[in-house]
Order: sequence, then structure tokens, then C-alpha cells
Amino acid sequence: MSPESLPPGYFEKLYADNSDPWQFETRWYEQRKYALTLAALPRRQYRRALEPGCSNGVLSQQLAGRCDRLVATDVVESALARARERVAGTGVECRNWALGSEWTLGTFDLIVLSEVCYYLDAESLVRAMQAVTANLADGGTLLSVHWRHPVAEYPLSGDAVHAILCATPGLTRVGGYIDPDMRIDVHTTIGSWASVAAEEGLDGADVSADGASRDDQLRNR
Repeated sequence: MSPESLPPGYFEKLYADNSDPWQFETRWYEQRKYALTLAALPRRQYRRALEPGCSNGVLSQQLAGRCDRLVATDVVESALARARERVAGTGVECRNWALGSEWTLGTFDLIVLSEVCYYLDAESLVRAMQAVTANLADGGTLLSVHWRHPVAEYPLSGDAVHAILCATPGLTRVGGYIDPDMRIDVHTTIGSWASVAAEEGLDGADVSADGASRDDQLRNR
């Protein structure tokens, strides 16, 4: 694996040869990943969301239906141009920015890190996560999803990425999914949190942020 974060030129070269280098528009793996990503979001609707590394906007278009406003970013202008075409008429703003850059974006109640963190080296990702947690609203959602198979050019594996994310101070893991191909983790800022069922008042669904019911907590005292 590469010891350093991948530079913008790496991605510019990929898009120079192919407007959809990872086949986001056609692969079943991608379609399934997007469905799992959307299903894992614990809220029906978010006020302001961030999607770094939006590429050509395939996921952005789907996230737009769950967000009042979405800031979708990338470092490749040709990819951003395609994303802008795809999300035209929605509440999506496309900007040239990369995870790990100086944070100039404001705060969000949803941040989606979809197959973007392993382009950073470990030290850069730790710093980036400090900025993420500082700009994630109280009770907000951080969803991360990454490919688990090794890629020689990437500084980190997907599993290494999620180990760093899960160890980030200020975050509590509240859900996720894993299979041989991908891993999804859902985190929230430490504080008051209730499950979807608890929010809807379903019987017996009084659940805290650590996933234990109140009855379980009382039994363990």
C-alpha cells in the first residue's frame, strides 16, 4: 500500500480516461451499496448533509431525497460537472473540496464518508476525523462505508479506515453492516440518542446509544 495520501492528480488521470472509472452508474455492487447506505441512515430526513468525494453524483442524487440541503464535494472538475448535471433542480451544492483540506464548510447533521477515507494516510485521516467530529452537530449522524478488499495504490485498507473511525473520540457507534466486500458503520456524537423504533414509540424499544435497552442496563447495575 502507498504510505502517503493520494494526490488530486491520481483522480484527475482516472477521470481523463473514463467519466465513470468505478462504474458507479452500472455495477450491481454499487447499486446494492447505495441501498444499504440509505437504509442504514437512522433519520428519515436531515437538514444539512456533507458528502466528500461525490464523484459524478450517483449517490448524491439519492441522498438528496433524504436531505433538505446537501454539500457534495470532489477535487476533479469533470466529475463535479457531471454531478451538477445529475442533481440539477435539487437542494445539492457541488463544491471543489477534499476530505483532509482546511474545513470551510460549516456544520452538518449528516456526514457520509463513502469510499473516500482510504485515499488518506493514517495520520491525515486522524486529523480529518477531528475536523469531522468538530463540525458534526450534536446528535448528528456519521455514516462511513468502504470496500474491504486490498487495493495496492491506497494508503489504507477499508478495515483500517473503520478501525480509525471507531476509535475517534467524541463518536458512539450505533449501527452498521459488514460482509466480505464492504463495511458500513453508523456513528453519532456522544449525547442523547434513541433508536428508530424508540423514536417512533414502539413497545419495548427504549434504547440508548450503546444499543442496550434500559431494562438491560438496570439488570447490569
